[in-house]
Amino acid sequence: VKGLRVGVVEGDDIFLRLRDLLAAGHEMRNMDTGEPLAPVVDRMMSANAYLGARPVVEALRQEAHIVLCGRITDTALALAPMIHEFGWAADDWDRLAAGTVAGHIIECGAQCTGGNYSRWWEVPDLWNAGYPIVEAREDGTFTVTKHEGTGGMVTVGTISEQLLYEMGNPREYIGPDAIADFTSIRLRQDGKDRVAVSGIQGRPRTPFLKVSGSYLAGFKTSGQITVSGPRAVEKAELAAEIVWKRLERAGVTFPEEARSTELVGTGVCLPGIFPTPAEPPEVVLRLGVRDADAAKVTRFGLEIAPLITAGPPGVTGFAGGRPKAQEVMAYWPALLAREEVEEHLVVSVEEV
Repeated sequence: VKGLRVGVVEGDDIFLRLRDLLAAGHEMRNMDTGEPLAPVVDRMMSANAYLGARPVVEALRQEAHIVLCGRITDTALALAPMIHEFGWAADDWDRLAAGTVAGHIIECGAQCTGGNYSRWWEVPDLWNAGYPIVEAREDGTFTVTKHEGTGGMVTVGTISEQLLYEMGNPREYIGPDAIADFTSIRLRQDGKDRVAVSGIQGRPRTPFLKVSGSYLAGFKTSGQITVSGPRAVEKAELAAEIVWKRLERAGVTFPEEARSTELVGTGVCLPGIFPTPAEPPEVVLRLGVRDADAAKVTRFGLEIAPLITAGPPGVTGFAGGRPKAQEVMAYWPALLAREEVEEHLVVSVEEV
């Protein structure tokens, strides 16, 4: 394709700057635990700041047809073309919030057109679900629809459920461009597979950007077998006991918080929500461990296969091979002053 203009946004990757940022007083504490980054910085494997719409808007201003980004919010991918098209000001918080909400609605593709919908039996031709389309307007209102001739559906119900996806405080949906108040959103069915969205209110953005980091946190593995026949649950519980006691005899132990025993088929996915079946015909026993010592994790993996002939009867489903130790890549969410990122952004557009 001749004349294609490709934009590139750089500057989200702060991995090589971590020690300098720490030295400058940016603690980048873990948002979940409150721990400072410094003690684990040597184990960090990545660190990227979530960018907002503005660098993409700049690339569009330079007439880019395609914009390649590093870490950027899903919402910014929808908001940026709206800012570019309508000329929204950087402090027009209601409109910026509206574009953010539009991006949130379509960020998971078919999840707002019938995928993962609680009334799944009402969704036609889910195998051919159409991806969503946002018809945006300058005043910040928009309509969500999908291509004709595709499966799925766009209703107030499907859009409402998507709005609740990954939701914390609905009054403070914090993005890099604005804070959106999801309690202000108004939805209206506007014909078949069309939902009108309006009323969205926003507030000024925060002085921070979120950082998504990863670090090495030991090793893990898991193994599973299917236990069938009469008293399947009891047999699965016995199989688990066998594994843990054989490991203990070998001098290999794991604290309770670093090991797991799950009987899939007895309500472990939603414990306490649904009654446990009195006598399921089969259950899947899934055992897992985690430890800083890869050798201990590997030793655990040796105890799964022997359950086939040296455990309770009715065992099947062991087809995945011996469980192997895998490195644990743990998540480190943090906040960083936005100027520490935005001052290092580079937007370039070239014709290819």
